[in-house]
This record gives sequence, structure tokens and C-alpha cells, in this order.
Amino acid sequence: MPQKLSGEVWTPLARRVLAPNAGPMTLDGTNSYVLSANDDPAAPTVVVDPGPLDDTHLAALAERPVELVLITHHHADHTEASVEFAHRTGAPVRALDPAFCINAEPLADGEEFTAAGVRIRVIATPGHTADSVCFHLPDDEPHGGTARGSVITGDTMLGRGTTVIVHPEGTLRDYLDSLTTLRALGPATVLPAHGPSLPNLADASDSYLAHRATRLGHVRDALERAGLSASTDAATVAAVTDAVYHDTPADVRFAAEASVRAQLAYFEEQPQHAADAAAS
Repeated sequence: MPQKLSGEVWTPLARRVLAPNAGPMTLDGTNSYVLSANDDPAAPTVVVDPGPLDDTHLAALAERPVELVLITHHHADHTEASVEFAHRTGAPVRALDPAFCINAEPLADGEEFTAAGVRIRVIATPGHTADSVCFHLPDDEPHGGTARGSVITGDTMLGRGTTVIVHPEGTLRDYLDSLTTLRALGPATVLPAHGPSLPNLADASDSYLAHRATRLGHVRDALERAGLSASTDAATVAAVTDAVYHDTPADVRFAAEASVRAQLAYFEEQPQHAADAAAS
């Protein structure tokens, strides 16, 4: 009888193991993923985002041999356990940023490889952070005789709500380009780093792009009402945040300010492009 493993099977190739780090920014917690094309308990796996340094969580991720660890981006709720997990399993760790690699080369945009029997394509998706990547599993989720694929999106796309642009490390221009790149992958299943899975990547990308356009319009209107020009100085950021995100709880006010800062920087960089996007 097959070994009963921790976590939940979300797609034929991916099992989600939820980390015990729920909070305002992590929602229910960080979704770590265990990938394998083989149900044999001795078959190797790929682990994506080992998450926080929690013994029970790491034990669940390592129930089967780990061939490779992949990182979507450097934030601690995704990478805090990387060094310890690599030590426990002997698996190399690969990320876009060389500083987060262990005994392995950095990932490259467009790179494709097979590990644990799973074909994985790396897609650079800067915006949330400069080093954000998504992992496309093109052979996942058979549907009507064909594979529509799945995409592990990290924090580029969440299962609930929207993500924060960590400006100046991340930029809204890059983020919008990344959403357009993801939309081109079609109706793949979304496997986000926080929140539930989503059934259609193209639809989710359209929703995210529309949300960003609406927010740009709100920021533009707030600037006009206050007689301010686009600037990332503290006073302008505070004034626009008060106007646009007035109902934001105090414990995540910093995240709202980060989003406003990214939007204001976008106006500064290309004001006509931003105005056109907001008006569309």
C-alpha cells in the first residue's frame, strides 16, 4: 500500500505542504511544494521553497529522498530553512540569486531541466522582488487528453488577494511585464506561495492586470485631488496611502505604502504610459 505522505495532493505532480507561519503577510502560511512524477516512496522529489525553520515542517518535506531544492525568491518565509534543509537532505539549492544557492549553479531565465521525473521550466518574473521566478510544469494537470500544465508562482501571484511590489527592489513596470508573460502560458493551474490554488493562470493574470490598472487610476486621482505631483518622497507616499488605502489595517500599513511607492515610481518613470494604463 502506498505510503501516506504529509500535505495535500494539489495536482498529479505537486503536493502542497503548508508551513506553520500564518500571518497578515503570509495568509494561511507559506505553501512549500513537493514535486515528483513517481508515487514510489523511494523515488526522489523536488522541494520548492522549504519555508521557515520548523522541524515538523522540514520533516514532512523530507519524507522521501530530496533530489533538488528550488527557491522562488529570497524572502525569509520561503528561504529561512534552506541551509538546514540542504544539510539534512544533502540536496543542492538553486535560486536566481547566487547568494541563495547551495552547492549548485544559479537558475537562468528560460532554463528547462528534469528532476524527480518532472519537467521544469524557469520563468523570471521580477516585480515582487528582483529575483522572483516561477516554475512552469508543462506536463502537469492532464485535461481532455492534453496537459494544460501548472505554474508555481511564488509571491508573483497569490491564491487570495494581491501581492506587494517591494520597491525599489521590485518595480511595477517589471511586475506588469511579468504578468503579461504568465498570461501567455494559458489556462495552467496556479500553485501560489500563499493561499489556495487557482484554476486558470490566464484569467488570474487578467484579473491582476486589471486590478493594477484600477489602482493606478486611484493613485492618479489622489494626486490630482491633493494637487501633488508623482514623487516617492515620504510625505507624498503617506498622503496617497491615506487616500487610496484608508481602510488598511495598521499592521499591514507598510505593505500599502510599499505598493503606493511602486505606483508613484511608475508614474515618475513613464507618466504617459501610466496614465494610459490607468485610463484603459
